Amino acid sequence: MNKSVQPNDLSAVIEADRAHLWHHLLQHKTLETKDPKIIVEGKGMRVWDQTGKEHLDAVSGGVWTVNVGYGRERIADAVREQLVKMNYFAQSAGSIPGSQFAEMLLAKMPGMSRVYYVNSGSEANEKAFKMVRQIAHKRYGGKKHKILYRERDYHGSTIACISAGGQPERNLQYGPYTPGFVEVPHCLEYRAQWDCENYGERAADAIEEVILREGPDTVGALCLEPVTAGGGVIVPPAGYWERVQEICAKYDILLHIDEVVCGMGRTGTWFGYQHYGIKPDFVTMAKGVASGYAAIACLVTTEKVFDLFKSDAEDPLDYFRDISTFGGCTAGPAAAIENMKILEEENLLANTEAMGARMMGNLHALMEKHAVIGDVRGKGLFCGAELVADRATKAPAAEKMVQAVVADCMAQGVIIGATNRSFTGFNNTLCFSPALIATPDDIDQITDAVDGALGRVFG
Repeated sequence: MNKSVQPNDLSAVIEADRAHLWHHLLQHKTLETKDPKIIVEGKGMRVWDQTGKEHLDAVSGGVWTVNVGYGRERIADAVREQLVKMNYFAQSAGSIPGSQFAEMLLAKMPGMSRVYYVNSGSEANEKAFKMVRQIAHKRYGGKKHKILYRERDYHGSTIACISAGGQPERNLQYGPYTPGFVEVPHCLEYRAQWDCENYGERAADAIEEVILREGPDTVGALCLEPVTAGGGVIVPPAGYWERVQEICAKYDILLHIDEVVCGMGRTGTWFGYQHYGIKPDFVTMAKGVASGYAAIACLVTTEKVFDLFKSDAEDPLDYFRDISTFGGCTAGPAAAIENMKILEEENLLANTEAMGARMMGNLHALMEKHAVIGDVRGKGLFCGAELVADRATKAPAAEKMVQAVVADCMAQGVIIGATNRSFTGFNNTLCFSPALIATPDDIDQITDAVDGALGRVFG
């Protein structure tokens, strides 16, 4: 159904958008012949555009963010109340919601003990990289400074973060990159790089091979997503994480888990790494922390890491000399407190597990029906379907065909995602990450739309 949403002068809004906004991830030449899309309102799982058309959002705001859905008045009210009382002070001082949320958050993360507030996932990862570099100087004469990252993973949009990014098309034209970042192989068994048993252990052993090639005394940290997100929704094979943990301990390498997408319930646990018994040194998070109601991201560390920056030395520079301006804004933790309460009170982690199982079941059923689906994978409400031109050869479907499926779903009023402009030849995975409030009917509507789209696009 369409919903009536009429700003004072919608045509003026559209023209102002076209004339003045620089949108993310968009070739603006296309807006010379069509109107920009403007999302005017959201409620629950659904949003309405400037034409009044309703869309079921299966990607939580386009980038895996609105975990508790749209229109949560209690979060907005909490933010307003906090901003009127005390909106901002530099994080060199504390705040009431900042302290309260840190305590709530760490209660969900046994073994972690310190929270550093910033405003985006990119910035959170950047801070972790800087800590690793400073630790290298404080303890290893600057030598143990290299940071390993994994092919297909994504860690943000700063120059350092794309230097740690395993998606070549995203990085293209932004070099020269920051030195000291080294790639390790991906762990997608469907695109196996080795013919072996115990693929997960073999993929982890490939990390050790890179460490030995670079020199263990030069490698300070390993940065990985628990489940690769924009790189194709890659769930590591059995045995992978256990071996990764062993390797990091063996060579005294700090383990940095990037939970920017997976954190706050997306995979059915509070954090994705908690499926695997991992004991990280750093955990970064952003998107779902406040479900997009305010800007907030966190770098969480162990007390051991925190203590490395404490010193009685006379050196006035012997601490983590860093600042994030909007890490001092109280809107973020105020929103995050209510967001976490909603997740708990509405039992949304259990719902995520149940609805994720339904989504995976529906996608497997579509795989039986459509030969173009080569692989289905996921964890919780974080699922992917890789499209292929030929199942036998696993030749990837053309990116334009995959995007045609996305466009067809959009025309049906269902917003889905897909890998795009990331890997040459392998932008072929449909991505699904609906809000954690999804119902069985929502899940079925999403996969019904995909069913119809695949039939029309691929025949």
